Amino acid sequence: MNILLLSMPDSFEHMPSIVIRMPNGALTSLAGNVDPHHRVAVADLILAQKSVRQTVENLVREWEPQIVGLSVMTFQRKTAFKIIALIRSLKPDVKIAVGGYDPSLASEPYMTEDAGVDFIIRGEGELTFRELVRALENGGSLDTLSGLSYRTGGTWRHNPARPVHSLDGDEIRLPNRKARVLSGYTMLGRQVDVIETSRGCTYDCSFCSIIAMRGRNFHTYSFERVLADIRDARAHGAKSLFLVDDNITLNVHRFEALCRAIIEAGCNDIEYFIQGMTSAIANHGETLAPLMRQAGFRYVFLGIENILEDDLQFLRASAKNRERGQQGQTVGNATMKAIEHIHRNKMYVVGGLIVGNPGDTRESVNTNLEFARRYVDWPYIQHPTPYPGTPMTKDFIERNLLVNERVEEYDGTTAVVRSEHLDTEEIEFLRWRKERWIKLAYFPNALRHSPGFVLRNSAKMLAHVFRGCTLRTLLGLEDERVAFQRYRELRAAERAYI
Repeated sequence: MNILLLSMPDSFEHMPSIVIRMPNGALTSLAGNVDPHHRVAVADLILAQKSVRQTVENLVREWEPQIVGLSVMTFQRKTAFKIIALIRSLKPDVKIAVGGYDPSLASEPYMTEDAGVDFIIRGEGELTFRELVRALENGGSLDTLSGLSYRTGGTWRHNPARPVHSLDGDEIRLPNRKARVLSGYTMLGRQVDVIETSRGCTYDCSFCSIIAMRGRNFHTYSFERVLADIRDARAHGAKSLFLVDDNITLNVHRFEALCRAIIEAGCNDIEYFIQGMTSAIANHGETLAPLMRQAGFRYVFLGIENILEDDLQFLRASAKNRERGQQGQTVGNATMKAIEHIHRNKMYVVGGLIVGNPGDTRESVNTNLEFARRYVDWPYIQHPTPYPGTPMTKDFIERNLLVNERVEEYDGTTAVVRSEHLDTEEIEFLRWRKERWIKLAYFPNALRHSPGFVLRNSAKMLAHVFRGCTLRTLLGLEDERVAFQRYRELRAAERAYI
């Protein structure tokens, strides 16, 4: 069978497209786990944002797919429906399957007649999609396929959930990177790819969709498989690798052993990027951070979340940000110590913070933004977003703070919930006003890291950072709020991919 797998073109706006474009690892994993006689194409539409319609039309005509699968996040839902309608107009008899966080946690919108969807893959997709393809190929029954919802007649059937996979053994095969039909994955001018060494997390942060989709658990791949995945990505041209584990630092001793395995295997000749907990790096940084650097780690996304304890309590993120004493007692917030370990070992901090929480005032938002300005290398500042199934969503609804239900704006940098003291526009304005200058301060580091790339593309990078601004804005001859409104209009226009 011919299979076409698509990720959506909608992307987070934290960095310009010329600087970073990450692959969708789920799609290549799906491609690697269908039976090998099928013909599979993977197309990350973030690589074709200016020509989405033409790209999809060309792919459908070239591949003549019997099945099209779409990976969808909540803010991509509206675009996904437009792409499905386009595909249906080109090939009415094609079977459409959707998966990812949004279809898994908010199935109802995908079950309407207008949506045009035949199958919903809930939760982890590799085994469910493999079995679905086999059933469609052989005319088998769908009734026993765990993790599948499907249209039958005028109704939908929801099969039981598929248990979370332990990742033991070789049932989940390596990704199939050869299936990619678009190119341009980049991070500061270097080809980038993604791998995973584990799945899951045992914390219960209120903003996180992971727990809602798979529960609180943590499963790991063998180092042998991880190293094989690294080598495969490297063989396909990767110079940088993002380890997309939900919480790779959950088991610190395993992570230390992984660093040693990377070094011993000679796989430390490329750069690595991880996301981790402040507490793990603060409490183990004396030994962990030097080992990370030796293994090739360069960027660490720190889930700082917030530096104010009241906000951490709301986000249910206090536990993972605690510094521990020698007897295991809490001695403070781990953030500063984690940052010190990272910087001392010549790595960069990508600082993840969330501002605009229910109790936030102008002062508390600015306190977090000022912290980011002083201590993080690249800000990844978001607003709390009510993704389906998360405790945060229920909390905001109960407090009557959810004011925007347009899910295409649930991208993390559009404020869609107000606080008890600030409206959404003010929250977003405060972030936008300060974040531009925090990002500008990183340019010397980027220049040292990739001098040729930054010199060639600095104008485009600066234009992205200061979208909406003019020379009059920067000289103080224009109210910043006028520039902010232009910025918001540009963001809205950018969402019209198709």
